Amino acid sequence: MVSKRRLSKSDDKETLTEDASNARKQPLSKKTKKSHVYYEVEENDSAFIKLLKTSGIILKTGESQNQLAVDQIVFQRKLFQTLRKHPSYPKIIEEFVNGLESYIEDQDIFRNCLLSCERLQNEEASMGTSYSKSLIKLLLGIDILQPAIIKTLFEKLPEFLFESMNSDGINMPRLIISQLKWLDRVVDGKDLTTKIMQLISIAPVYLQHDFITSLPEILGDSQHADVGKELSDLLTENTSLTVPILDVLSSLRLDPQLLSKVRQLVMGKLSSVKLEDLPVIIKFILHSITAMDALEVISELRERLDLQHCILPPQFLASQSKMKNKSQTRSSGNQENSDEDCVFLIFDIIKSAVRYEKTISEAWIKAIEHIAPESEYKTFDLVMLLIIYSTNTQAKKYIERVLRNKIRSGCFHKDLLQGTFYVHYLVLKDVCPSILSLAQNLLHSLDQSIILFGSLLYKYAFKFFDTYCQQEVIGALVTHICSGNEAEVDIALDVLLELVVINLSAMRLNAVFVKGILDYLDKMSPRQIRKLFYILSTLAFSKQHEGSSHIQDDMHLVIRKQLSSTIFKYKLIGIIGAITMAGIMAVDRSRFSSLTQGKADLSNEQYTQVTSLLQLVHSCSKQSPQASVLYYDEFANMIQIVKLAPKVLEWVGQTIFNDFQDAFVVDLCAIPQGNYPFPVKALYGLEEYGSQDGIAINLLPLLFSQDFAEDEGRRTSQESDHKLVSPLCLAPYFRLLRLCVEKQHNGNLEEIDGLLDCPIMLTDLEPGERLESMSDKERSFICSLICLTLNWFREVVNAFCQQMSPEMKGKVLTRLKHIVELQGILEKYLAVTSDCSPPLAAFDLETLDVTPHASTVFSAKIKKQGITGKRKRKAGGNKTSPHDMISKEDGSECDPTPSNRGQLEKEFKGKEEKTVSLQNYHLLFRELDMEVFCILRCGLLTKFILDTEMHTEATEVVQLQPPELLFLLEDLSHKVENMLTPSVARRVPFLKGKGSQNIGLSHVQQRTGQEIVHCIVQLLTPMCNHLENMHNYFQCLPAENHGVVDGPGMQAQEYRLMSSCYQRLLQIFHGLFAWSGFFQPENQNLLYSALEVLTNRLKPREPDQSLEELLSQSFHYLQNFHHSIPSFQSALYLIRLLMVILEKSRVPTQNKEKIASLARHFLCRIWPSGEKEKSSIPNDQLHALLSIYLEHTDSVLKAIEEIAGVGVPELINSSKDASSSTFPTLTRHTFVIFFRVMMAELVKTVKGLQAGTAADSQQIHEEKLLYWNMAVRDFSILINLIKVFDNRPVLHVCLKYGRLFVEVFLKQCMPLLDFSFRKHREDVLSLLGTFQLNTRLLHHLCGHSKIHQDMKLTKHVPFLKKTLELLVCRVKAMLILNNCREAFWLGNLKNRDLQGEEIVSQNSQESRADESEDDTSSQVSKSKATEDGEEDEASDREKDEDSDESDNDDDSD
Repeated sequence: MVSKRRLSKSDDKETLTEDASNARKQPLSKKTKKSHVYYEVEENDSAFIKLLKTSGIILKTGESQNQLAVDQIVFQRKLFQTLRKHPSYPKIIEEFVNGLESYIEDQDIFRNCLLSCERLQNEEASMGTSYSKSLIKLLLGIDILQPAIIKTLFEKLPEFLFESMNSDGINMPRLIISQLKWLDRVVDGKDLTTKIMQLISIAPVYLQHDFITSLPEILGDSQHADVGKELSDLLTENTSLTVPILDVLSSLRLDPQLLSKVRQLVMGKLSSVKLEDLPVIIKFILHSITAMDALEVISELRERLDLQHCILPPQFLASQSKMKNKSQTRSSGNQENSDEDCVFLIFDIIKSAVRYEKTISEAWIKAIEHIAPESEYKTFDLVMLLIIYSTNTQAKKYIERVLRNKIRSGCFHKDLLQGTFYVHYLVLKDVCPSILSLAQNLLHSLDQSIILFGSLLYKYAFKFFDTYCQQEVIGALVTHICSGNEAEVDIALDVLLELVVINLSAMRLNAVFVKGILDYLDKMSPRQIRKLFYILSTLAFSKQHEGSSHIQDDMHLVIRKQLSSTIFKYKLIGIIGAITMAGIMAVDRSRFSSLTQGKADLSNEQYTQVTSLLQLVHSCSKQSPQASVLYYDEFANMIQIVKLAPKVLEWVGQTIFNDFQDAFVVDLCAIPQGNYPFPVKALYGLEEYGSQDGIAINLLPLLFSQDFAEDEGRRTSQESDHKLVSPLCLAPYFRLLRLCVEKQHNGNLEEIDGLLDCPIMLTDLEPGERLESMSDKERSFICSLICLTLNWFREVVNAFCQQMSPEMKGKVLTRLKHIVELQGILEKYLAVTSDCSPPLAAFDLETLDVTPHASTVFSAKIKKQGITGKRKRKAGGNKTSPHDMISKEDGSECDPTPSNRGQLEKEFKGKEEKTVSLQNYHLLFRELDMEVFCILRCGLLTKFILDTEMHTEATEVVQLQPPELLFLLEDLSHKVENMLTPSVARRVPFLKGKGSQNIGLSHVQQRTGQEIVHCIVQLLTPMCNHLENMHNYFQCLPAENHGVVDGPGMQAQEYRLMSSCYQRLLQIFHGLFAWSGFFQPENQNLLYSALEVLTNRLKPREPDQSLEELLSQSFHYLQNFHHSIPSFQSALYLIRLLMVILEKSRVPTQNKEKIASLARHFLCRIWPSGEKEKSSIPNDQLHALLSIYLEHTDSVLKAIEEIAGVGVPELINSSKDASSSTFPTLTRHTFVIFFRVMMAELVKTVKGLQAGTAADSQQIHEEKLLYWNMAVRDFSILINLIKVFDNRPVLHVCLKYGRLFVEVFLKQCMPLLDFSFRKHREDVLSLLGTFQLNTRLLHHLCGHSKIHQDMKLTKHVPFLKKTLELLVCRVKAMLILNNCREAFWLGNLKNRDLQGEEIVSQNSQESRADESEDDTSSQVSKSKATEDGEEDEASDREKDEDSDESDNDDDSD
């Protein structure tokens, strides 16, 4: 190319200097030959240069920028007009392009044309945009030049494809392609697309990525389809281009089918792609989802995507170490990991998708919801639910429901949640507020597994997140604790306890929030207060952290304030807090400081603080016996749980031993002398002592000095010098002493074993004939004396029950016998002492509102008597059956209303033999420890009686007798019911004290459910022995006496005792196996152990038995006891026990029919009844057993037909007090129970039958039609029974369930009749004809209810009549649908009563027609006329409905 170079006239010196300096800074291109001049203007006679110059562009040589003298738009317009108006147009276009091609042959010039032009500073046009396009881009903006220039560029571009980057850092292929981006208009898009795709096919890989990603910026919308198709083909051929191609496809508007095809291709490769490619792939998949295929795509995506293994194992282990060390450096350290960055980016893409695409979020939730329970769940599933929960507020309820269902089914468990936080804590940290909100909602649940899951969310959020999130967690837990909801308070305190153990240093930073809970102590139970003070004391007195003086000061301040309070409630709180704090201060730290000898024990200062605190509590509580009792009990519990430092334990033991001996123990030789109301004797001694030897418990004198002497204002001379200890403190003080000795001597109680057999200073307690002559005050004194003696014996049994010596075991059994005897005596005294107020056994906040004074004790007694009072009045008897007292299910109470309470009291006082049950007096007795039940293992024991020279004088055989066995079993069943039964199943009634259910169980409440279950599992073998003994006893009863309590050769009292033991054993077994904790993985070993015990009773142990085998054999073992069940209550517990075993099996249908057969056997059995009692079967228990039978039988309709069609007619034909011969439990008294259950189960059964569709096979239609014929026949039998049994409860059941059955008939049966009518005409007409008679009787029942004006019945009438009206219209619609409209006609139906007699009203006397009701009768060609002219009924038609007695003309055609 020939050209002339000259200096530009417009360049001044400054420009020259600037260009020269730029030239020195930039390296020269190797191909530049004429680079010594940088500021010459291109000048020649070519049309290309002249036209450009005329239009406003000055071309520069070398590396100088081309100059734009006018605005870019002006330039393009001028050049376009010049070309169009040129004389040689369109030839000038070709000449212009040829000139361009010649001009850009030089690489530097070509690069100059690709770079942006320079704007002249003095041009007015510079006021516009400061950015100038390149020359090539400006020319591409001119439509007549664009195709030729594009062609030139693509011809030029291959020259640079395989060259390395220039020294100036410019990549020529990228620079050329950039000229094609964002053009205002593409003249020939198809040609451009072809050229680019051809270029992509030959370009190097690194350029292919750039070219592909540039496509959306180059092509117009019209070319998206073609490009998408070619890219999809390229994706199949070259997998290395997956990421750029998918990135581009996400930005193009493509056909859904094409996207689906590409998505399927990509989805198949998802498991094999690199982690860094996943974000783009996930983005494309989510972008290509439509509403129709969203669920399918998401389900496949969650199956193929496993992010957990993307950062395992090295990153997982690193995250664990980081969490254990410094959480502050976690975020910065983890961000350096590229894999975690990719995972984080993936979740950002997913979060964006679920936030803005409702379809995706809903599909993701459904995909997780539809996962089969047996499938494997991933941490990814849980993370996604939490992310959607945080981004989509409308789906929160839905997600919570899914979570609850998955938690209940065991799909989402502790290990999965823990793994989720371990792997994805960085992602979850961003949604921390939502996680806390979810945890808060889960804690409001009633299901223990859901509550546990919510608590784990709090725990792991605190463990894995940063300081801010930890503070939020503590704040949320404090809110739960201050809410007042007992379940929330318990679980929140448990979480705080765990957090203290997990991360004490982090908890100390938030101690100020925890201290705020002290303002809400009023609403807490003693157990909760202990937990709170334990948490605060741990934060304050932990040896690892000494800088807690402010917490310690606050604790001391609060406790001293509570202890000095004159309000008893706050004093008790202070005692609990002080003892808890002392336990933390005095804990034995030798195990923590084994390496630093000499510092294991407490320092003198710490020792002084502990002893001073304990002395302060003692001095503040000694003025009140109740406070002292709580102090001793709390101290004992603390010693039992906490391992105290040896120095403190030694001081406590010595102090307590001396004080107990001084306060309660006297020598036998010094029998107290005084003016006592009863002669003082040393009773209940187990050893023969000489007159000068031995010790005794000084009980009666202490009680007398407290009650009688103080009331009369008389003080002994001793009292002036020494303050007597209240006898209330005897049992708790001994418990404290015993535990101190146990701890000091590793369980050896030889130091105090004399207290087991020593006598007690009492008087003759057996009332005999003097009972009526005693004053109320004397009887009350004796009651208190017996209660204190009982509590002493109970604590003695608690103390020595685990001693292994046969001699000690025999004495313990003797003490048990004494307890049972004394309880019998106490019942006699309580029955005649109306103003008796025996002392409580324990005092804490839960007993403050339920302290029994005279009236409440008597009211409780009247309540208990009221349970059987009505039954006895009907039977004409005046004696309460002890059997009813003991065997009343679940200890439920019947509280008499104020109106009849006075009458009950009068009846009570007038009885010849007055007794009362102690079941409502458990507050009076000390709690038995779980260790006591090891006595159940006792068989025959030989007790040696020694003479004075320690020689064997005689032997005595001691065995656990039925009364003592029943005593232990009742106490154990009470514990099982309250500690293992879910709170939902034993919900506290409204306005009843929230702690009243657990009063008297403070010791066992300190154990976890797992510990209690473990204890009971250890007792299963002896309990099975007892159960088999009971079985053998009832099996061996004389055949002629079976079923008769007082038959010849049989003792009624023994029978009742054995029956009650049988029931309690089954009750304990049921409570154990019904424990919800067995479903938790960590408790599976306990379930296996329990089932193995039952299985081994049948055959020797077999190793490695599966759970199903154990369940099956255990079921078989327990089923064998049904032959000897002595009472209906025991039968129900056995059935429930078998059902609980069955629920744990994965194939319960195998034994389901056995449950039904067993339930039917019990329903068909004659049960023994007590003396002068109508029935020994409670209505609720009969209802439960009958429901179980009908729920488990294979054919509910046949079972109902058998009872209603066979049993009820037998009852009708029998005498008044007789029962059905087939079902002896069916009597006139229990008929309403049978009727209610049968009606309810009938409705429930037909609800479960689907209506079906016309597309179903003919066989299915026939089967369903037959089923409905049977159901309607059963309904007809039941409904017609109201003609015989027309009492109010039966009619109420009929109205309620009759309407429900008609509603189900409308919804489930009528659609079936719609498409069955043509092929089964006669069957359908017969069905409707039968149903018409039933609905007519329901109509008569409505009239009966109105005539009698019974509000309980009439409230159901409007709803029933509305349903009957709908049925009339629905039958008509069915006939019209089948082209049989002429078969439907209306007649008048008169109002009648249950016996069919017409109901005559005032209006009917004036005009009988006005009172009639519409009878809808459908009639086919062979219609039948009834004998009654007023009731026309066709074999097809439906029923009559409606209308008041006044009259209601039906307008249906």
